[in-house]
Amino acid sequence: MILNFFAGQYLNYVENKLKRKVLYITFLLLNLSVLLYYKYTNFIVDNVNLFISNDIIIDKIALPLAISFFTFQKFAYITDSYRGETKGYKFLDFCLFVAFFPQLIAGPIVHHKVIMPQFQDKNNLKLNLENVTKGSYMFLMGLFKKIVIADTFALMANAGYANVPELTFLDSWLTSLSYTVQLYFDFSGYSDMAIGVGLIFNIHLPLNFNSPYKSNNIQDFWRRWHITLGNFLREYIYIPLGGNQKGEYQTLFNLFVTFLVGGIWHGANWNFLIWGALHGLALVIHRVWIKRGYFLPNILSWILTFFFVNFTWVFFRALTFNDAIIVLKCMLGGTGGVRNGSVVFTDIFTLPVVVLGVILLFLKNPQELTKEFKPNIPHLIYMVVLALISTLYLNSITSSDFLYFDF
Repeated sequence: MILNFFAGQYLNYVENKLKRKVLYITFLLLNLSVLLYYKYTNFIVDNVNLFISNDIIIDKIALPLAISFFTFQKFAYITDSYRGETKGYKFLDFCLFVAFFPQLIAGPIVHHKVIMPQFQDKNNLKLNLENVTKGSYMFLMGLFKKIVIADTFALMANAGYANVPELTFLDSWLTSLSYTVQLYFDFSGYSDMAIGVGLIFNIHLPLNFNSPYKSNNIQDFWRRWHITLGNFLREYIYIPLGGNQKGEYQTLFNLFVTFLVGGIWHGANWNFLIWGALHGLALVIHRVWIKRGYFLPNILSWILTFFFVNFTWVFFRALTFNDAIIVLKCMLGGTGGVRNGSVVFTDIFTLPVVVLGVILLFLKNPQELTKEFKPNIPHLIYMVVLALISTLYLNSITSSDFLYFDF
């Protein structure tokens, strides 16, 4: 925080263009080097050993919490400082922006332009009971999504991915769909909780999910899924590469490269790179499809989009590339092994939660519900019920880690 703040403020006032550009690149590389060391060193060494048949041995490097998220924030700050857009920021406000605890660990990826003015607004220093109640309301909905819905689907997803060689056709579909639902409720639940806590402190954090599984095409999906990541990739990767201003072929290339970066950002693993490449390719195909005037009926377009996303999440979740291929083969009619009973859906008591989770995917999301919130008795009862059920579920499970803590 100290290095980046003063580097950014210094960049605002450097008049020599060459000097400013050299300093800008240097500061970016310093941030990148920290991320590369902690997140990608072991991955690089493992692949070097693989390709040159060597045996370089280094200790496993522990990944600092939130490093991917706060590094992106620093990239944006340094870049905007290079453009002269961060003049007058105060050091303590910058520290608070980076370390603001609701969003620090797993987002939303907050932009300094959105948050810094809120810290400087004196009205936000006062207790606002409306924000406290609305924030609590949203927090409890996020908690319920995580503890009750996501963690129930996690039982099935984890069972399937822990027994990949034994999956049947039905198992593979239950496994993949369970993770698809788990990931959404887990990460959007965290985001809702972060936004809710922020609101309690009068800080409006940006929307991060907007019912992405309702999307009718892959472009719409990325406008609704992890919105702050998509905004960052567009603003600081896609547009600097040229965006859509340098011809159609260059635009398609820029799209693909942007999502390769998005893939590898999630983790030092070939599966993430493949996941990013598949989404980049899908966006390229979608753009060409639209440019040529083709279209599909909405229901068919939704089905195609949802099942593409579901298939690609297999690479996102599987521990190895081979595991991902086995799961996908099973989903397409092959078999991983022979088993008399399901290795996934073993507890009849998970059925009500599964049904509830599927229903909730297509109802209003917490952001929409919070806009309709009124401090009345029905909403109070609803909040108490959410809190009680979430607490009961929290006490009944052995682990409740947030998935994006790994990224």
